Amino acid sequence: SAGTTQFAMASSQDDSKGFIEDSTLTSKTRMLYMNRDFRNGAGNIAKPGGGYKNGYREDWGLSELLNYNSGFTQGTIGVGVDAFAMGTLRLDGGAGRQGNGLFASKSDGSPEDSQSKAGGAIKFRLSDTVLKYGNQFVASPVLSTDDSRLLPEVATGTLITSHEIKGLELSAGRFTAMSSQTGMYHDSLHLPVANIAGATYQFTENFVGGLAASDIDDYFKKQYINLNYTYPIDDAQAVNFDFDGYTSQGPELAGNVDNKIWSLAAAYSIGAHKFTLAHQRSTGDRGYYYGVDGGGTIFLPNSVQNSDFNGKDERSWQARYDLNMATYGVPGLSFMARYVKGDNISTDTGESK
Repeated sequence: SAGTTQFAMASSQDDSKGFIEDSTLTSKTRMLYMNRDFRNGAGNIAKPGGGYKNGYREDWGLSELLNYNSGFTQGTIGVGVDAFAMGTLRLDGGAGRQGNGLFASKSDGSPEDSQSKAGGAIKFRLSDTVLKYGNQFVASPVLSTDDSRLLPEVATGTLITSHEIKGLELSAGRFTAMSSQTGMYHDSLHLPVANIAGATYQFTENFVGGLAASDIDDYFKKQYINLNYTYPIDDAQAVNFDFDGYTSQGPELAGNVDNKIWSLAAAYSIGAHKFTLAHQRSTGDRGYYYGVDGGGTIFLPNSVQNSDFNGKDERSWQARYDLNMATYGVPGLSFMARYVKGDNISTDTGESK
């Protein structure tokens, strides 16, 4: 019958309670200590006066992020705003140990004691489609703001997200600036014009597929695919398979981009435990390049803290174990251990290791 189509009977905008009534205010406090000890000259950083400091890095800081998300006004087209304010405080770390990306540097090379920034966006909703313009956090596989340090990156631009058909999400955006995690200037990453588009479809309860593409002016064009399937064994056990792949091409400013990188991960879950094996492989004239399009734009399992394993011709394998302590009465606490090994990477001299 007509009432059983894929299209929603009542849209999100129809259910709007109002600008204030649907609004939320959240506060996130984060304390981060980070210690890295690069050996044999790896990770050495140029000093302002010349020369290099060693690869030992140690930082400790505190951050606060306030997020306000309004509801939408009632009517055919709803209007709302999102706003944020965030700041950091350095607890420890000096010029000789800096380099983990927690704090910006002063002119003498020492880390800033504190930093802050704020921003906002206006949003409009028609039915189940939202258009947002302004400063925002983005999580597209082809343009993703990184939130792995004290503060997240922030993108400036327009993003449209639509859920008009059940199970299907469509998105398209155009971004013109991005600030780094330590950069207070709105375009400290010097993002040119970036156009993105994506689609995700829930084929069945256990199978999801997604496609995305981007065009970063003067840098590259990038395409992404994801296939994710879960096979439930019983109420306590399941097996998941996840495939991710990128292709990148273009006259990137630092050299031509021509890369294909893909990964396949298999995970077995039983109760609170999850065991994962993953393989990742990169091919092409150079490694997988990202950063100008956001520090989080690498949706690959072997991208870990000390390496992305995304070098030219690089292959890598990962074994991982996760424990969710909620099963044992401690919700919010989790444990993870992993081992990742890479090889076959081609260096600038043409050698493989």
